[in-house]
Amino acid sequence: MIDSQEMVKKVFTQNSARIDTNKGDAYYNSLFEKAKGRLEALRKQPALKDVDMMEVVESEGVNRRDFMKWASATTATLMLPPMFTPLVAEATELMNRVPVVWIELQDCAGNSEAILRSATPTVDDLLFDVLSLEFHHTLQAASGHQAEHQLEDAIHTFKGKYLLFVEGSIPTAMNGQYGTIGPAGETFEENLKRLSKDAAAVVAVGTCATFGGIPAAAPNPTGAVGVMDIVKGKPIINIPACPANPANMVGVVLHYVLTGQVPELDSLLRPKFAFGYRIHDNCERRAHFDAGEFVEEWGDIGAENNWCLYKVGCKGPMTFNNCSIIRYNEGANWPIGVGRGCIGCSEPDFWDKYAYERPMADANIKAPTGGVEKTVDEFGLGLLTATSIGIGVHAVASAVAGKRTVHSEDEE
Repeated sequence: MIDSQEMVKKVFTQNSARIDTNKGDAYYNSLFEKAKGRLEALRKQPALKDVDMMEVVESEGVNRRDFMKWASATTATLMLPPMFTPLVAEATELMNRVPVVWIELQDCAGNSEAILRSATPTVDDLLFDVLSLEFHHTLQAASGHQAEHQLEDAIHTFKGKYLLFVEGSIPTAMNGQYGTIGPAGETFEENLKRLSKDAAAVVAVGTCATFGGIPAAAPNPTGAVGVMDIVKGKPIINIPACPANPANMVGVVLHYVLTGQVPELDSLLRPKFAFGYRIHDNCERRAHFDAGEFVEEWGDIGAENNWCLYKVGCKGPMTFNNCSIIRYNEGANWPIGVGRGCIGCSEPDFWDKYAYERPMADANIKAPTGGVEKTVDEFGLGLLTATSIGIGVHAVASAVAGKRTVHSEDEE
């Protein structure tokens, strides 16, 4: 029998995505000039979609001032200095020059739904109205041979120029027969290899496409894998999470429009601007963790007062994502904000390793970033000794760090 603790240790060994947020004036000045040249060249190209960005956003009640506020915030999100804000705003208006082919494989279409189901669309959502979406399984009106013709026309017309978005994992068992597509019965794997061959870059959207996701959970009968296990020799950008946040998808496209290249990636091919942070480091409940205040069980006084959810299974300390910053549902909230611990959905093998309501109290593992302030087994105040190893100390941290004991009314 496989030791579950060893499984966790094995998967929790990625290098930190630690970000260099300031690369120096020389770097940014050079990038600025490159971006200006890139946008100038794009503006000379014919628009692939007859749509005006400002007309789109204004139709939803977003004025120019609000749009520039969004551009400023997006510039910061992309880890660029403020001088890039006008270029980011210009890049949004030129997104209709970059063709996108979007395919869905072994998936639930949750990432597409995340874009489509906005009640009051944000600027991020509206940008998908500007994109030249040449093919999309869910959105297209065509079907059968007509849809196949549309796809073939797109990949030949825009050979070497289109971004290939892939949603869903790729089944490899039984020679790929668990997933076939199109009139010819092409397997998902064959389809992906063929379409990625002439793409400028491949963007894997959602955890299924990046790491196999839920279809790859044990015992993985279909042999599901992620895009990077199939596609070789092409730039690949992974945007995991279940579902991925539209803001991160837009960020990747904007960066490509702006610079003509993929953003800086971590060891798992995730853009550092989105996945360079641990959820724990930007969590609204972080102060309660530092104070040793934990929800011990659902419905207790800790839950009523929004204390840290680590003890009831939150995997924020080992999950890299920016959902605590940009949030979901028009920025309204995110899982921890509504009282549900993180399940690590942007990490490899999350369904088997993290998606349960138990803390990894005895996992004896070390966080890849070096921990909360130093290591995961060391609080900033130095209240724990060096012999306290791994995340296991979090389960007893409340006692060591001075947990507030809540007495019953009888005791009072």
